[in-house]
Amino acid sequence: MSNHCVMTFRCPDRPGIVHGLTEVIVQLGGNITELQQYSSPDTGTFFTRIQVESQSDTQTWMESLTPVAQRFDGTVTADDVGRPLRTLILASTADHCLNTLLAQVRTGALPITVPMILANHSDLEPLAQFYDVPFEHHYVAADTKAQMEDRIRDIVTTHDIELVVLARYMQILSPELCTFLDSKVINIHHSFLPGFKGANPYRQAHRRGVKLIGATAHFVTPDLDEGPIIEQSVARVDHSKSVDDLREIGKDIESATLAHAVKMFAQHRILLDGVRTVVFD
Repeated sequence: MSNHCVMTFRCPDRPGIVHGLTEVIVQLGGNITELQQYSSPDTGTFFTRIQVESQSDTQTWMESLTPVAQRFDGTVTADDVGRPLRTLILASTADHCLNTLLAQVRTGALPITVPMILANHSDLEPLAQFYDVPFEHHYVAADTKAQMEDRIRDIVTTHDIELVVLARYMQILSPELCTFLDSKVINIHHSFLPGFKGANPYRQAHRRGVKLIGATAHFVTPDLDEGPIIEQSVARVDHSKSVDDLREIGKDIESATLAHAVKMFAQHRILLDGVRTVVFD
C-alpha cells in the first residue's frame, strides 16, 4: 500500500531548490499529487508545500530531505496526509466557536483530535460531554493565573499537544506561556485587527455605523492581538442591524474563520514569513 505524505520546505530563495526536492521525490518513486510554492520578495524566502504518494513513510522522507535542507540552509517537515493533530482547546463561556470545532471534528471535516478542553468557567462542560471530550475548568484570577498556565503546560507536555486553540478564551496568555507555545497557538478576534479592541466590540461597531463586520484568526504572540494573521472573513451589514444582530452575525463569522484557520494549520498549509503568513489554501 502507498503512503500519502505532505512535506513543507522553506529556505533562502536561490536557484536549484525545486530541482533538489524533486530529485529526491524521483529517487523515492514518489508521485506528486499537490504542489504549491511561493517566493517572498520581502524576505527573500522560498516556501513550498508538496503532497506525494509513494511506498516511503514520513521518516524516510525526512531522512532523505534533510540533506537538501542542510544544503540550502532551510527547514523541512514531513507528515502523513490527514493525520489528526493533537489539539488543546481553551474556552470560557461562549459556545459558538467550540461547538463548530467539535462538530467538524465529529463529522471528519476537521483533522484534529481533542484530548482535553480547558476552561476558566464551567458553563461549557455540558457541550464537552455531548461531544464526549474530557473537560476541566479552573477559576482564573490574578492570584490563580499562574496555576492555570502551569496546567496548560502540563497538558501540552502530557498529551504531546501540537496545537492550542483559543475558542473565545477570554484570558490573556503570559509572555512566558506564549514563548513556551511558540507558533502553535491560534486565536480568534472579533474584528479586523486592530479595530474595536476591548469590551463590547459589536456595540462599538454599531455606534460607529460600520458597513462590514468581520473576524480575524491569528497566531498568538506576547504582543496582544498583534500575531501573524492567518485568515479574515467579513459580512456586509447596514443601519437596520441592531447590536444583537451584529453579535449573532459575528458569531457565525468567528466560528467559520477559526475553524478554517485550524484546518489550514492541521493540513500544514501555513508557513511563517517573518510577521506574515504564507497560506497555501
